[in-house]
Amino acid sequence: MSQVRLVVVMDPIEAINPAKDSTLAILLAAKQSGWQLHYAELGDLWLRDGVAWGHLAPLEVFDDLRTWFTLGTRAAAKLGEFDVILMRKDPPFDTEYIYSTYILDRAKLQGALVVNDPRGLRDMNEKVYTAWFPECCAPTLITRDMHAMAAFLHEHGKAVCKPLHGMGGRSIFVLEEGDKNRNVVFETLTDYGRHYAIVQRYLPEIVTGGDNRVILIDGEPVPFALQRMPDAADHRGNLAAGATAQSRPLNDRDRWLCSVIGPQLKAAGMVFVGLDVIGDYVTEINVTSPTGIRELNKKHDVDIGGKLIKAIAGILDTR
Repeated sequence: MSQVRLVVVMDPIEAINPAKDSTLAILLAAKQSGWQLHYAELGDLWLRDGVAWGHLAPLEVFDDLRTWFTLGTRAAAKLGEFDVILMRKDPPFDTEYIYSTYILDRAKLQGALVVNDPRGLRDMNEKVYTAWFPECCAPTLITRDMHAMAAFLHEHGKAVCKPLHGMGGRSIFVLEEGDKNRNVVFETLTDYGRHYAIVQRYLPEIVTGGDNRVILIDGEPVPFALQRMPDAADHRGNLAAGATAQSRPLNDRDRWLCSVIGPQLKAAGMVFVGLDVIGDYVTEINVTSPTGIRELNKKHDVDIGGKLIKAIAGILDTR
């Protein structure tokens, strides 16, 4: 194959934390493989007469905490003429994000491999998609009905409540039966019954075992999980919310969860996915912009970005 040409669609690269950013780790691996890199943000994409276009800047990346990128001069180009488009725009998953997936759909039809597949990005809400694998998940309710949420809490005694669109530990509540904040939490999350929210049975294993990120590359798990341990004063296992990063090898239950979920993700073109696992259960399936690469690379001397680039190259070889 001739030199692979990759377009990355991401948040502003100047604002990332280069020591922890997973997208940068992937781009460094692509550079190591000799791929040609191009950069765009969401607002750089557009459609004209059914053709997907982008204002793209040639991109150089460096493993340097002071200077981790340089950009060349932007120019308009047809997205379908590139080999790979790496969609790494972080949530929020809003209507603008959805519109961008339609543009990426056209780029896919016009020749580019889009990672992850645009249809999957639209269809697989990271919290709702767990409903496709109930055998892998703790009891879960998705509803706008505040009375149903209260009944679920009564049934299980303790529950985690969160919005369907959140990220980074935002607006996550843990409630116990009898908590006088119960009604206001349900009102806040559902906007008085106007919006759907999710309620899950509380899993106490988060205290001792953390919230574990298991990374799947083309349906196959990386052999180590990123173990995010909540701060003693908090219940959230999100690094953005103050959790600390540890790690552990995958156990038999992790591998079973991956064996159930991984093949369906692979078949749907979801090449890079993060499962959030607490105890024996999956709580979220992250398809938009999974993170955790750099922490695991440092702890275990692995190259997850390199594994992803190798997997993408293998897919390109079969096209």
